[in-house]
Amino acid sequence: MLLIVWDTSAMQDFRNLQVWSKAHALTLKCYEMTACFPRSETFDLTNQIKRSAASVGANIAEGCGKRSNGEFQRFLGIAAGSPANWSTIFC
Repeated sequence: MLLIVWDTSAMQDFRNLQVWSKAHALTLKCYEMTACFPRSETFDLTNQIKRSAASVGANIAEGCGKRSNGEFQRFLGIAAGSPANWSTIFC
């Protein structure tokens, strides 16, 4: 029988990370900004911007809950890719 013991000391509280705080502030700003978009964009452009912004902080938070630095780094990479979506929207 294989017994796996996880070292939970590697887990961090994502709310203590400056990068998560900035991502969260960006998400709130995107929600505020899209509130004045035309109603016709509610389910298209507005929704895409909100989901893309929220995914940055969400992936950072999820990565903090993982049990290895490799997994954490993978989720940071995913979070870093989300803003690339905005370049298509805003350019």
